[in-house]
Amino acid sequence: MSSLMGKVALVTGGGRGIGAATSKLLAERGARVVVNYVGNQASAEQVVAEIVQKGGEALAVQADVRDVGQVEQMVGVAVKKWGTIDLLVNNANMSFAMKPIADMTWDEFAQKLNDEMKSAFYLTQSVTRVMVRQHYGRIVYIASGLARRPGPRMAAHGTAKAALVQFARFVAQEYGPMGITANVISPGLVQTDATRFQPEEYLKHTAEVTPLGHVATPEDIAHAIAMYVSDDTQFITGVYVPVNGGLSMD
Repeated sequence: MSSLMGKVALVTGGGRGIGAATSKLLAERGARVVVNYVGNQASAEQVVAEIVQKGGEALAVQADVRDVGQVEQMVGVAVKKWGTIDLLVNNANMSFAMKPIADMTWDEFAQKLNDEMKSAFYLTQSVTRVMVRQHYGRIVYIASGLARRPGPRMAAHGTAKAALVQFARFVAQEYGPMGITANVISPGLVQTDATRFQPEEYLKHTAEVTPLGHVATPEDIAHAIAMYVSDDTQFITGVYVPVNGGLSMD
């Protein structure tokens, strides 16, 4: 287990699900964590309280990561408080139209693409300005298995995540000489509020056909993220990492 002592991490969508589990785990390993949220202040503050109760340092910061001004302000708050940002976990969830292509409008399709890429673009530009100065940075983008394998009614989501995967490779190529790595963690089905719509029978079937025997928890994904923001992966960049218990071996 690699220590993150002294590092400053920004986790977008850090108040719930995968983001909350990641914020807490990074703090356990020594990072000071900016817990970003857009609407649910209570959950973000709860994550901060749990981190502080265990002796860690954390700060909840509201920002819509699709808004460049709010992104810049959030990064400024982190830098003012702790001097830098070393780690970015690009995790904020963007809503999307869950429809067959035939029933979807272009605006519905484009909304997910724009939201997904706008947030990744603004965050990447903002944090890399800080990371370049110190010739050090670790970026992890959270994608989805749907970026590689299509599923019913998921065209908007899967296409947007596929674009994110390719964007991460460009970031890895461009910023590698500046000491910055960029990798993609790609979860399969995860037990979060965002997947509560799935029928119990589907969850049970997924667990049965998964080699490791269960549907992923947010903590399962958080451990993979923690590895890729640590120096254990200092010579790995531009990779796509499926985290699905072996259900899909890409």
